[in-house]
Amino acid sequence: MNKLTVLLIAILFISFSCSQKQNYDSIIRNGMIYDGTGGEPFKGDIGIKNDTIAFIGDLSGEKSNNEIDAKGNVVAPGFIDTHSHHAGNAFTHRDFLAAISQGITTIIIGQDGGSNFPLADFYKKLSDTDVAVNIGSYSGHNTIRDSVLGKNYKRTATQDEIEKMKLLLKQDMESGAFGFSTGLEYDPGIYSANDEVLQLAKEVTPFRGRYISHIRSEDRYYWKAIDEIINIGKEAKIPVQVSHIKLAMHNIWGKADSLINIFENARKNGIDITADIYPYAFWNSTIKVLFPDRNFNDEKEAELILKEITLPDDIILGSYEVQPEYAGKSLAAIAKLENKTPALMLVQLIARIDEWEKKNKRECQENIMATSMSEADIKKLMQWPHTNICSDGSSGGTHPRGYGAFTRVLGKYVREEKALTLAEAIHKMTGLSAEQMGMKKRGMIKAGNYADIVIFNPETVKDEATISEPHKISEGIDRVFVNGILVFENKKTTGAFPGKVIKRQTN
Repeated sequence: MNKLTVLLIAILFISFSCSQKQNYDSIIRNGMIYDGTGGEPFKGDIGIKNDTIAFIGDLSGEKSNNEIDAKGNVVAPGFIDTHSHHAGNAFTHRDFLAAISQGITTIIIGQDGGSNFPLADFYKKLSDTDVAVNIGSYSGHNTIRDSVLGKNYKRTATQDEIEKMKLLLKQDMESGAFGFSTGLEYDPGIYSANDEVLQLAKEVTPFRGRYISHIRSEDRYYWKAIDEIINIGKEAKIPVQVSHIKLAMHNIWGKADSLINIFENARKNGIDITADIYPYAFWNSTIKVLFPDRNFNDEKEAELILKEITLPDDIILGSYEVQPEYAGKSLAAIAKLENKTPALMLVQLIARIDEWEKKNKRECQENIMATSMSEADIKKLMQWPHTNICSDGSSGGTHPRGYGAFTRVLGKYVREEKALTLAEAIHKMTGLSAEQMGMKKRGMIKAGNYADIVIFNPETVKDEATISEPHKISEGIDRVFVNGILVFENKKTTGAFPGKVIKRQTN
């Protein structure tokens, strides 16, 4: 054997040895891994290289400059918030503390019919701005409708106007929108005909997009609203999702089983209908959403609302720019202060908003929180196999869901009430969410997937945010990684901004 052959063998041996030695940017050791599939957990280590999960198993023989001892705690995929409003101040609060402090690593915005338009411009700005979480978006009906109809929106749209809306929606879909979202209890979408919404929904079919909806009614006209979204799924032949699913009227409480039966029958008929849910019995919206017929000065309607939808003590003003001192007070308390009946007080609060807006020539900042759901229904709807967890929350909002939705599920509905197993809950926050969004390489702890990872203590994890302290950080979330980079530990953000723009994937 000549010297050249010996040299070549030596080089090959060294190369082979080096190829067997994996270098990891980070190693997470001693974790109880819940992989997001809903299966049983297993002990193991995770090796991260660049933005990717490179290895899962025994890494006792490996070393990394960044080693994390999970100490037997849960290691799970980063949570995916399929209905989020956290990006409202994305360019000024890039750390997304509200989201990542509860384990969220990916948010999907453009919800309830409101989105950034054109989406291409928003995506460009987002790509040029480092943020802490991954962000994707729907294209919003209300935004598009407002662009076409302007101030003359309190009517059905003409076919010519619908065609213009179709062009704007197509533009967003070409830019990577996940699909089409509606907020049919809000202006201007509340005035749209069913056919307008259906025509627009069909525009996303060639793109293999999705339809997500804050349905036309969550109370009085509930079953008609459910029929509408099912029909859209049938006619447009696209997946449809009910946003923040709820039964928000006293006389439909207890009908969760009936609703699920309707959904299951639709699914048997080939309609891919799903839902998302947040874990609270009270919602947060504009005060005007209480009046679907927009008869704001009708005291009898107000009396019906305060009997069947929610109670005077259960309506809390989150903000009220007309009289800021009323923020945090219940309708019952405000009515008592002004010596009025709750129904009259409700009507007058809205009238004052209209007067304020005319005087100041801009939209008044106001919102309420109102309890309208039952715990029994929440649990049943949450347990439906096709319901994923969402927050419907924002970073600066007055509802505690913005900071506590996901940790509330883990603390209240898993550990305390055992409505879900831990594996089920994690699946509904990760793998199921990714599947329903058509999202690739996220939502599961799997080699080759992006390293979006949360480590938490299953015995202590819980929400701390309340109505009085809506921005209080959750307990039990140890560390959060986004695309392989640590973004949260010790209840603080790290100052890293590894988030990516996520666009609709079709293959």
